[in-house]
Amino acid sequence: MYQTTKLMLLGSGELGKEVIMEAQRLGVETIAVDRYEGAPAMHVADRSYVVDMLDRQQLRDLVDKERPDLIVPEIEAIATAELVRLETEGYRVIPTARAARLTMDREGIRRLAAETLGLPTAKYRFADTYEEFAEAARAMGFPCVVKPLMSSSGKGQSVCRSEEELSRSWQIAMEGGRVQQGRVIVEEFIRFDSEITLLTVRSVHGTQFCPPIGHIQKDGDYIESWQPHAMTEGQLEEAKRIARTITDELGGAGIFGVELFLAGGQVYFSEVSPRPHDTGLVTLVSQNLSEFALHARAILGLPIPEIKLTAPGASRPLKADAEWADYRLLGAAEALALPDTQLRIFGKPVTKAGRRMAVALAAAETVEAARERATEALGKLKLEGV
Repeated sequence: MYQTTKLMLLGSGELGKEVIMEAQRLGVETIAVDRYEGAPAMHVADRSYVVDMLDRQQLRDLVDKERPDLIVPEIEAIATAELVRLETEGYRVIPTARAARLTMDREGIRRLAAETLGLPTAKYRFADTYEEFAEAARAMGFPCVVKPLMSSSGKGQSVCRSEEELSRSWQIAMEGGRVQQGRVIVEEFIRFDSEITLLTVRSVHGTQFCPPIGHIQKDGDYIESWQPHAMTEGQLEEAKRIARTITDELGGAGIFGVELFLAGGQVYFSEVSPRPHDTGLVTLVSQNLSEFALHARAILGLPIPEIKLTAPGASRPLKADAEWADYRLLGAAEALALPDTQLRIFGKPVTKAGRRMAVALAAAETVEAARERATEALGKLKLEGV
């Protein structure tokens, strides 16, 4: 009987679904875990479970039951202290349990980057109460960026532009955090020229970088990404230095999404995700190996060839603007009639305002044309309740 590697995915969204499919192509047995039934990766996994991944005992019981060869976190909201214990017992956590723990909250990773590694970052302060938050914002100066310590896809983030917006920004942070707690980070507002993601792949064969991905965010969540993003040779070398420094410190194998600000000749570290990045969905149409294929190869210890851009590409996510228990997506045929255009429809069981439900992907001769084509494809898509 063929002996397979068993992979347990913790968090089963649209990014995890792509990882599961790439792993299955390489003969891996897959288990999808999330806090709700019908998560995207559950559609394709060999088995699935619904558990509260912040509950250490539920997480422990499931791991003990399945005994996976690889534990692959896809989200931050996991009982990371239990992952650390599981790793000491011999389980392999991707990339490492320490990386999952440090990147679960913005304080751990920011202090590591700025205070331990000396990487250039925006100035920042932490606050536990509204009073401390207001004091930190005034000290930082307006505008400033406010984020809960733990959230995903930009939830809970805002730009506080004045004294009058303090209460609103605090409320957004409290409602958007994955864990309901008062601690937030208040950051200096960097007047950057652009934001990029530098996908960094660590494997037994060394570290490689994907061509830089430009993106635009709104309230901390991406609304467009494209590849490649134009950078000077100096900017790119500094971006690689920062990405290599932080990922070498975190260790392990797999892909990391390193977010950076470009401001003139300066490159600033923003955040890092020890897993595929949402802005990297564009690699499904722009690279010889997508970020998901790269992640699967890296964690399985398989060779990774030179990462090549096959065509300039762009992505535009479709977000719901209302909550529907039953819904349908219209316009797929019209969008797919455009040349070199693809869709990924995630099949999430319900919509919520702001929830990402699909993504339009396009390739073209130039980045500008790809962005226009992806925007045109997105414009043909519509969600409606039924």
